[in-house]
Amino acid sequence: MSCTPEPPEAVRRCRLRIRGQVQGVGFRPHVYALARSRGLSGWVTNDTEGVLAEVQGHALPDFLSDLVDRAPPLARIDDIRVEDLRVEPRPVGTVAGEFAILESRRAGAVATEVPPDAAVCPACLEELFDPADRRYRYPFLTCTHCGPRFTITGRLPYDRPQTSMAGFPLCAACAAEYHDPADRRFHAQPIACPECGPHLSMPVDEIAARLAAGEILALKGLGGFHLACDARNGAAVARLRRAKQRDGKPFAVMVAGLASVGAFAEADAGEAALLASIERPVVLLRKSAGAAALADGIAPGLPWLGVLLPYTPLHYLLFHEAAGRPSGTGWLEVPQDLVLVMTSANVSGEPLVIDGADAARRLGGIADATVDHDRPIVVRADDGVVRQVAGRPLAVRRARGAVPTPVRLARPVPPVLALGAHFKSTVCLTRGADAFLSQHIGDLDTAEGLRFFEEAVAHLRRLVGSEPVLVAHDLHPDYASTRYAETLGLPTLAVQHHHAHIAAVAAEHGVAGRLLGLALDGVGMGDDGAAWGGELLEVDGPRFRRLGHLDELALPGGDAAATQPWRMAAAALHRLGRTDQIAPRLAQHGPAAELAELLRRDLRCPPTSSAGRLFDAAAGLLGLCPVASFEAEAAMRLEGLVGVPRVQAGGWSIDADNRLSLLPLLESLIGRGAQEGAELFHGTLVAALVDWVRRAAEATGLRQVALGGGCLVNKVLAEGLIEGLAGCGLAVLTARAVPPNDGGLALGQAWIAGLRAGETGE
Repeated sequence: MSCTPEPPEAVRRCRLRIRGQVQGVGFRPHVYALARSRGLSGWVTNDTEGVLAEVQGHALPDFLSDLVDRAPPLARIDDIRVEDLRVEPRPVGTVAGEFAILESRRAGAVATEVPPDAAVCPACLEELFDPADRRYRYPFLTCTHCGPRFTITGRLPYDRPQTSMAGFPLCAACAAEYHDPADRRFHAQPIACPECGPHLSMPVDEIAARLAAGEILALKGLGGFHLACDARNGAAVARLRRAKQRDGKPFAVMVAGLASVGAFAEADAGEAALLASIERPVVLLRKSAGAAALADGIAPGLPWLGVLLPYTPLHYLLFHEAAGRPSGTGWLEVPQDLVLVMTSANVSGEPLVIDGADAARRLGGIADATVDHDRPIVVRADDGVVRQVAGRPLAVRRARGAVPTPVRLARPVPPVLALGAHFKSTVCLTRGADAFLSQHIGDLDTAEGLRFFEEAVAHLRRLVGSEPVLVAHDLHPDYASTRYAETLGLPTLAVQHHHAHIAAVAAEHGVAGRLLGLALDGVGMGDDGAAWGGELLEVDGPRFRRLGHLDELALPGGDAAATQPWRMAAAALHRLGRTDQIAPRLAQHGPAAELAELLRRDLRCPPTSSAGRLFDAAAGLLGLCPVASFEAEAAMRLEGLVGVPRVQAGGWSIDADNRLSLLPLLESLIGRGAQEGAELFHGTLVAALVDWVRRAAEATGLRQVALGGGCLVNKVLAEGLIEGLAGCGLAVLTARAVPPNDGGLALGQAWIAGLRAGETGE
């Protein structure tokens, strides 16, 4: 039996325009290798828009498919446009039958992006622990697939002269790798070796010995310094906490690998994947019984442990030293004893330290020694923090590893700069349909914090190459970000805080139309000048309507109530008609009698609809955390007690003005045990909110609801709402890659302002 062979595919020539995260990630070598393996001719180059290529030959469909399916690990392809061209005997710029990588083209406006920093890749780890390799135990090895990117880059295009590696000329061996398209270090801008690259100020063996002896060290990393100590050494951890003025806020710990996590914390498959991802965030995990082996001061009173894995060669070398310097990487697959505290190197409330001189000045009273290196950090970037909610990652703090990857918007908008609020500050700049959210900046209460804020704005503008036509800021006139907006000489737009929270979630999901929004947070100024925080909104892009809110409680003593939950307990007792019980129940925590009198006379007791203060009231009534040592501590402790949430019958009411009152629930908490009360509070709050949103959906006909605000970091609350609202037939949108708290606020402001600017033609 014979068969007729299929005719060969006709020769085609096409031009490819590839946009996304395609520079600095090995994409040109990827195109080169695919083309050569298929006998295609042509060329590929970088330019200001991304990657441009011309390809000619047979089998182009397979080539195009593999271009996407086998892309480098750090690449992200947003768009590929294919234009067919006339076949020529020899594609321009190449020798017949060959494929070439051409020099980068730098004319025109920048429309590409720099990749985020990435953890050490497996190939580099093999070299790091191979005694025969020339980069054996070199703390700065990297390649196209890993290492610093964002934190060393001053501006685009992403080339070595634009990075902090500009001062390290390549040796002959590194230069050969850099110029070899077949090498995985081809055009890897940060590459170096012991002959030509950066060096540590202290040998790794001395660093390890000092940590083992109980010292606290300031270690320079990718986006700043860490303060590190032995997590099993109670005295060292306690000393670090006192010196850093950390109070009760938990520390993160670093372990050698996934095999070492189980001794201290529980991690399911999804959480393990987060830990091992190239972003290497701090992942919030439930403590296991073995966590008792760590110092008491790591995460006092909380059931969660913030855990991260090594992401720089130096991190790995510390664990390698403690393990006795074994060859290969097999030792990472078995549990290791060393556990290190790795916390941001700063005094509480100040920005991350990024250079040696600053470390000596600001950390001298904390660290016993400083480990510096001579590769400058261009941009501060703290560790990111995530937790798993409803089986998916939720960003709590978006920073190193995630920034500056943009959020893709539903449609292009004019360029706008959004400045966030005052706490958990981030800024955002749009370019077409991309919104670039900055790294976590922090609170703007200090001069250092404000300087970092201004640095981040300037760097983002250089990096994105977009000149804003409008500046968005929070509605609050006294925020430092609002005052800064007024200095830029551009038109400004004040955006209501909770509208921005919901818009951030909508923007992340590519939604531009009408939807319901449930915003639950600590505080934000409302259109009426009051302290909002538990809001049911109807949002239509740049506009919103307040449909309802949580029934107000007083803020006894004003802002002091935000850090003293016993005051919110007093406010609840007053609303319940139990003012006479305030002093007997709460006198041990502060001036309860005076507070009761303020409540009776309605003096210095502004009302708030804040969901965060509702959590505080519940915690205060249960005798849990009367005074918080860090933000949301009371709510975290309350959440940590929940086993199975339960619903209090008749625990809420909704009045004719669509105000949701939880007073019956609060009254039911009086006299209950802390765990029983925490379970009752969470279960009833979820049921009440679901009921509230369901009624609004029926009244408006809207079937999509976005959940935003800092309270959505609470896993019990978020998962309860997702399940309950989905059970009502509603499509639920939640924050994922962008935090639901104020760390995502700038994205919402940018989306609202961009839509507004688009309408007005600015």
